[in-house]
Amino acid sequence: MGTVTRRHLTDLPSTPGFFSALLLVAVLAAISLGLPALDRAVPAQRPVPDGKPYRVGAGVTVIPPDGAKLDVTGTRPAEDRGTALFRLGPVRYAIAVQPFSGDLTAAALRLRQRITGTSGYQITGTQLAVSTAGGLAGLQGGYTAGDRGGRYAVFVAHGLTIEVTVSGADLDLGHTLPAIDASTRTLRYEGGR
Repeated sequence: MGTVTRRHLTDLPSTPGFFSALLLVAVLAAISLGLPALDRAVPAQRPVPDGKPYRVGAGVTVIPPDGAKLDVTGTRPAEDRGTALFRLGPVRYAIAVQPFSGDLTAAALRLRQRITGTSGYQITGTQLAVSTAGGLAGLQGGYTAGDRGGRYAVFVAHGLTIEVTVSGADLDLGHTLPAIDASTRTLRYEGGR
C-alpha cells in the first residue's frame, strides 16, 4: 500500500472519470435520500369519488362504500387481473380479480384455504349463496381470529375469480359491514371496457 500525498489529492480532479464518479455519487445520494422522503410525503390512502364505479382490473368494477379510501399500497389494476384495497377507518376491504378455470366451489375452497393457511384465521359458520346486482352468483362466509374477524365472498365469471375479503376488529366490522355488503353487490364484469 502506498501513501497518499498532497500532490495525489491535488491531481485527483484531473484524473479521467473523476467528475463522472462524483456525479454518480451525487445521484445515488439524491436517490437514497430523496425517494424515501417523497414516499413519506405521498399519502398511501386516497379518497375515491362516492357513487362512482372503480375499475379493479380485467373488466371488473365496484362502487366503493361512501367515505372509503383507496390504499395504493395494495392496489394493482391490470388488463387480465387486478387488486383494489379500500380502507374504511381501520377496516380493510380488498377485492382481487385473477384468471381462473375452475368452478365456484373450487374458487371458494381455494380462498378458504388461503385464509386459514396464511393468516391464522379460522373459518366460522357455513357458506351462504350471494349474488350481485349485475347477476354474478357467489358464495360468502366468515372467519375470525380472537377479537378480529372478517368476511369473504367469491364469484366466478368469464374465466375469472373475484375474491372479496373484509377484516377488522369485531366492533369496527359491525359498523361497516352493511356498507361493504352494499358495495360488494355492485361488483360487475364489464368485459374489456
